[in-house]
Amino acid sequence: MKDILSEIILHKQAEIALQQQAVSLEQLQEQAEAIVRENAPRHRSMKQALIASPTGIIAEFKRRSPSKGWINKTAQAEKIPTAYEAAGAAALSILTDEQFFGGTLRDLRTARPLVNIPILRKDFIISRYQLLQACITGADAVLLIAACLSPEQCNLLTAQAHELGLEVLLEIHSPSELPYINKEVDMVGVNNRNLGSFVTDVENSFRLAEQLHHATQGTESPLLVSESGISHPETLHRLRAVGFRGFLIGETFMKTEHPGETLKEFITHNS
Repeated sequence: MKDILSEIILHKQAEIALQQQAVSLEQLQEQAEAIVRENAPRHRSMKQALIASPTGIIAEFKRRSPSKGWINKTAQAEKIPTAYEAAGAAALSILTDEQFFGGTLRDLRTARPLVNIPILRKDFIISRYQLLQACITGADAVLLIAACLSPEQCNLLTAQAHELGLEVLLEIHSPSELPYINKEVDMVGVNNRNLGSFVTDVENSFRLAEQLHHATQGTESPLLVSESGISHPETLHRLRAVGFRGFLIGETFMKTEHPGETLKEFITHNS
């Protein structure tokens, strides 16, 4: 079976190298440091937003995926994130990978001044350069995927993200990735989608739930997020019952004509 994740990471490495030829790491560093100095008091905590929210829904903005192709090719970053916030989303996830997901950093930059809820930069983050981009474009949190990183890389990027005022959602998929979790991580996401094959099974969150509680005992427990494959309010209720407080949902909303309205209906049925 074709390993899609390996293909994505190879492309991401080449993409970052090209971007650095246009804008150096040092230039980004200067911009990010200025933003951190100016905006430190205005930090939006995604973790706290999920704790405070009655739904815990992280509504995702994405146009396509490697497995499904185009989901919503003409989706506008000026409209859907604001509709998500109005409908009751606790936070936003904005995909910024262009080659495989049809998103760009421009989408995040466009949405940021239009909404007041936290925004997660969802991408395949493998370098400090991408953290600086996230800070500059207005993200409040970043996704770090265990399958893309060594534990040492993950720890380093977590520390660097925190220096920039960004929270970290660490994504795992299997029990073998439980050792990646430590007290520095703000949130732990269980991806119900296998990033090698892109097959989705929401039961993955239930299988890992008990092991996650054991893995985080004795530390300040990171908030648990279930990602992908959630299409029914009943599933969200079941996930909440086993300890999840965040629920990242994208395709269920994005495949419809009015994603914000679909989210509103979902929340109504969930209450």
